[in-house]
Amino acid sequence: MLDALLDKSVVGYTALGYRWRPHSPIEADLSGRVALVTGASSGLGRATATALARLGATCIIVGRNPQKTAAVCEEIRSETGNPNVRTEIADLSLMREVRALADRISGPIHLLVNNAGVLLPKREETEEGLERTLATNLLGHFLLTNLLTDKLEAPARIINVSSGGMYTQRIRLDDLEMKKGRYDGAVAYARTKRGQVILTELWAKRLEPRGIVVHSMHPGWADTAGVSESLPRFYKLTKPLLRTPEQGADTIVWLCASEEAGCTTGRFWHDRRPRPTHRIRGTRESREEQEGLWTALEGMLAG
Repeated sequence: MLDALLDKSVVGYTALGYRWRPHSPIEADLSGRVALVTGASSGLGRATATALARLGATCIIVGRNPQKTAAVCEEIRSETGNPNVRTEIADLSLMREVRALADRISGPIHLLVNNAGVLLPKREETEEGLERTLATNLLGHFLLTNLLTDKLEAPARIINVSSGGMYTQRIRLDDLEMKKGRYDGAVAYARTKRGQVILTELWAKRLEPRGIVVHSMHPGWADTAGVSESLPRFYKLTKPLLRTPEQGADTIVWLCASEEAGCTTGRFWHDRRPRPTHRIRGTRESREEQEGLWTALEGMLAG
């Protein structure tokens, strides 16, 4: 009853929502498993990589800044006592760097956490001519995941880190790069997070015969640099209620490690429970639109 009430209220997104829901310790042994985590030099990604390393996984942490990512790698090794943590440097908004990253990964990969993301105040294009929010949050992970598919060793899991903000938007196939009208960074972000949930369902169907599980999740409102820098007013108002990065990452780690999460595929989770993917009338996409997103992203990569 309490969980249902929290799930219908923004209170469920806060630290209070996390504390009021049960979260038993994750005690899985991930020794011999290889995890690749994007956006791992801070926030949710760092917390996820630290927790997976503590459970014994070999971790590949992906970041954009070589010095910062190397320092985080050393910190994770020290904090967890796990020496099997290494770095890869790539900007997920640049498709050439995504391709180079995939080429460097020899495999096998057992856990792929697509976490890197940006929320920008104004519209930007990368040097490859792509809108940066779409490129980082959606297209880069679409390309990376598809390039790594043959290197995923079953039983493998792919976890896509979405956002509760995706509930407010539907996918717009006619304007994926938000060239029409006034640009709104929060809307652009939410649309890409909606796209991640759609891709999760498509990947789940495509990869289930290979024994690969695919889930998406939202972490609630977490106290990360991304939130404080991208949404300063929201951050100032909600800071006392924000989750720690570790609380926000808890469901990511649970989806990677728990037996329960491996029994299903294609679901959207929050605080270790499956949640509906739509709450507002008008955000639901058709099957044709789902497949249309896949086709549109393929077309952008081919162009």
